[in-house]
Amino acid sequence: MIKNWSDFLFPYEQAVGELKVKLRGIRKEFIQSDKRSPIEFVTGRVKPIDSIKEKMKRRYVSEDRLSQDMEDIAGLRIMCPFVDDIYVVVDILRRRSDINILEERDYVNREKASGYRSYHIVFEYPIELVGGEKKILAEIQVRTLAMNFWATVEHSLNYKYNGEFPEELKKRLQQSAETAFELDEGMSEIRDELIETQEDGTKNEHNRDE
Repeated sequence: MIKNWSDFLFPYEQAVGELKVKLRGIRKEFIQSDKRSPIEFVTGRVKPIDSIKEKMKRRYVSEDRLSQDMEDIAGLRIMCPFVDDIYVVVDILRRRSDINILEERDYVNREKASGYRSYHIVFEYPIELVGGEKKILAEIQVRTLAMNFWATVEHSLNYKYNGEFPEELKKRLQQSAETAFELDEGMSEIRDELIETQEDGTKNEHNRDE
């Protein structure tokens, strides 16, 4: 039995605090190098106790297995401007020595039935406590701003109506997810065309100089 939830959750709170600083540091490094950052912003949270208990009941997770079987008590989200930035960020995370990636789930190109898209990384992270090192499980979700908007609103609706939607509304939610992804693709195409235009302009100026 968990007698003191504050003590149990402390390492997770420590992990979220440390990781937010580290992940935001990636964005800062890109900007200081005068490069476009694949990270727009980073958020993080420790799962509320009521949510943990609800998930334990729903997933049949016992308290003595909570640390091993619930991977998203510590959760972080990385928001990216463009879809291909997601994979740039994932590659950066794979190369880090301070996280041990255990599982990756690509819901970007293989979206869930609901229309949900995101890239999930489950990993092990070491926390230095007074009594020594403790490794915890945590999850990072990497997604675009459009994907995050849809997922946030969909989660809010699910919470309010307990996921009980008429079939017609489910279809509209799925369609809205596709619309959000089409927006992502459209913005990527605009960016690529702008880059191509700039490169052509640079080539023309170079030719004139010659």
